[in-house]
Amino acid sequence: MTGLRLLCAALALSLGGCALLRSESEKPAAKAEQATLVQAYELQIEAPTSNLRELLEEHLDLARFQRTPEAERPSSVELDRLRLLAPAQAKALLETAGYFDAQVEARLEARDSSKPLIRIQVTPGTPSRVRSIAWAFEGEVAGPQGAALREALQSNWPLEAEYRFTQTRWATAKSEALARARTQGYPLARWADTAARVLPAEHAVDISLSLDSGPLFRLGELRIEGLEFYPAEAVQRLAGFEPGQPYSEKALLDFQDRLLKTQLFDAVTIDIQREAEQSSATPVIVRVREAPRQQATTGIGYHANTGQRVLLEHLHRQPFGLPIRARTKLDLGRDLRAAELELSSYPQPDMQRNLMALRGAQDRSGDKIVDSFSIRLGRLRETVENERLVFVEALRSRESSATGRIDGGALSLNGNWTRRRLDSVLLPTEGHWAKLELGLGRADSSVAQNGIFGRALLKLGWYKPVGGWFASARTEVGQLLAADAVGIPETLLFRAGGDDSVRGYAYRSLGPLKSGLAVGGRSLWTGSVELARPVSAELSSVWGAVFVDAGQAAESFGQLKPDLGWGAGVRWRSPVGPLRLDVARGQATGRWRLHFSVGIAL
Repeated sequence: MTGLRLLCAALALSLGGCALLRSESEKPAAKAEQATLVQAYELQIEAPTSNLRELLEEHLDLARFQRTPEAERPSSVELDRLRLLAPAQAKALLETAGYFDAQVEARLEARDSSKPLIRIQVTPGTPSRVRSIAWAFEGEVAGPQGAALREALQSNWPLEAEYRFTQTRWATAKSEALARARTQGYPLARWADTAARVLPAEHAVDISLSLDSGPLFRLGELRIEGLEFYPAEAVQRLAGFEPGQPYSEKALLDFQDRLLKTQLFDAVTIDIQREAEQSSATPVIVRVREAPRQQATTGIGYHANTGQRVLLEHLHRQPFGLPIRARTKLDLGRDLRAAELELSSYPQPDMQRNLMALRGAQDRSGDKIVDSFSIRLGRLRETVENERLVFVEALRSRESSATGRIDGGALSLNGNWTRRRLDSVLLPTEGHWAKLELGLGRADSSVAQNGIFGRALLKLGWYKPVGGWFASARTEVGQLLAADAVGIPETLLFRAGGDDSVRGYAYRSLGPLKSGLAVGGRSLWTGSVELARPVSAELSSVWGAVFVDAGQAAESFGQLKPDLGWGAGVRWRSPVGPLRLDVARGQATGRWRLHFSVGIAL
């Protein structure tokens, strides 16, 4: 019996031990499970400036984990580890902003709420400033031919003495200096050594820079790839540099821009062979993709000034194999019908083109029918910012009305100059433009005397952001000088009214009255002021606008009494230019009028 009791006791003890072992083995698993639980927390960063606070909030691990999904946030154990590492990490971040003796403290504060608060207190100390800058040069830039670049690098170094040192400024300054060297003759330039020696106790940084320029590259022969139809001379004449000239990136970019402006090529890339062995005469590689030799365009639309219209246009970039462009245009509208033929040479080295143009038109928009034919011979020069056209024009016109017919004409020498200083030619919001037209010639008429005349027209435009609005203004002043008895063709006289003149009135409906009908005048003034802004942040390309226009044409400025027009409209800033839909009221007529147009008038 006793043996049985001992056996039972031993069995119970062994079972108890098994239970005890099982209980102890479950404890680590429970701890592991507890350690993986997500710990919610709040973070408060106290720094003397918003810039430093935003720097830490952006890059500190404790802050970054708060922006992650809840399932990816740290456990309580990991959170405590991040808190202990936070001061060192914060100091490293502050050093990038120029604070090399900062003091950072990270405290965990228990609160009544379930979320603990981690408070990081920053005392940045005094920011370090650049004390000295030492330059050294290797390679050909160290010779006499590199004197100008060495001076430019040192005088334009952005991180000057006494400037506060930051890692961003330091990296940007090095990148800009190296880019300047590479684009001004030394494409293989590199930093042989750069150092920023920090002295925390003195709050100073000593900078040293050593630039190895490599050889000076000089431009050699052109190697043109991609030509199939157009002659190589069309590319060569626009190079703008001579063999042996020092390489500069600007020279190649200007060359590329000139080629694109010829409209002979859809794409152009220009570069050099960056091999030190060929630096004395590096080949210039020009890769082009030719535009189609012929291009046709058709269109159907409506213009508020002249009604519905059909447009047909054809462009031939090499007719009969000749180095010229031929553009033919047919515009068939309700009130205006016109046909044009323009022949122009390929651009010369100075971007000038010889030009010949023929134009015939019939204008029915007024109270008379005006048929006109003109021929122009001249020279055109176009750049992004400036345009100049000088030409001789022969003009014949016929005016038909209920009172009879008037035949007239003119032979004149003319010059047009356009200047643009705009942030965008298609969609300007800031800048100005100006256009001046001058002409001198002799007019003849079947009902008046023949004689000499002079003609001048000045147009000005201005754009400026004003708060959340965008303001624009334009004006034009014109004057025709001739004896009163000299008959001037209607085409050369001035009228006002229409989309780009005085809204609220019909196209060319404002002018001196003759037998109750508006005719062309010898003096002109119009002006416009407009305010516009996006209708919403989501529809930033759709703007609402309000405007006031004024203007008139008369026989002289003494007789000119401007008529007023005002209204509102909508603009869509499309990729091809602004599309405008306006409703305007003419003060003189008391009537509302709808105006629709695309583009800006330059």
